[in-house]
Amino acid sequence: MADILDRASRSRLMSGIRSKNTRIEISLRRGLHARGFRYRLHDPKIPGRPDLAFPKYGATVFINGCFWHGHDCELYRLPKTRTEFWRKNIETNVQRDHRVKTELAKLGWRQFVIWECSIRGTGRRDFDAVIDNVAAWLRSVRHFGQIRGRRT
Repeated sequence: MADILDRASRSRLMSGIRSKNTRIEISLRRGLHARGFRYRLHDPKIPGRPDLAFPKYGATVFINGCFWHGHDCELYRLPKTRTEFWRKNIETNVQRDHRVKTELAKLGWRQFVIWECSIRGTGRRDFDAVIDNVAAWLRSVRHFGQIRGRRT
């Protein structure tokens, strides 16, 4: 199916998608704050500027959109227009994610990824369960963790 928007309108629409302070990010922050966790937002001193950094726990949390980070779930689907542009763009994001993960590990930061599909879509989980999962990981000593949507 061809795009219903002209190229300029599509570009304006896509450039308006926020990368910080999204609704999901704000909801997760509120949930963790209500459970007593304090954090820093997008700290430029930490590789990858994680969405949330918990210096007390030596932990970072990334809230990744499934499309932008090329997740293997139902929310990721390569657009049918400008396919090569999007493929290259998303591959660059995935490579950067890998590089940041390696840098954080070298510096001793623990890492947790919350995938968008855990909160949105047909495989989404209970929102409080997602928050509880992150809280349990923060209190643990595990170096890596992630939560994703249920496979349907």
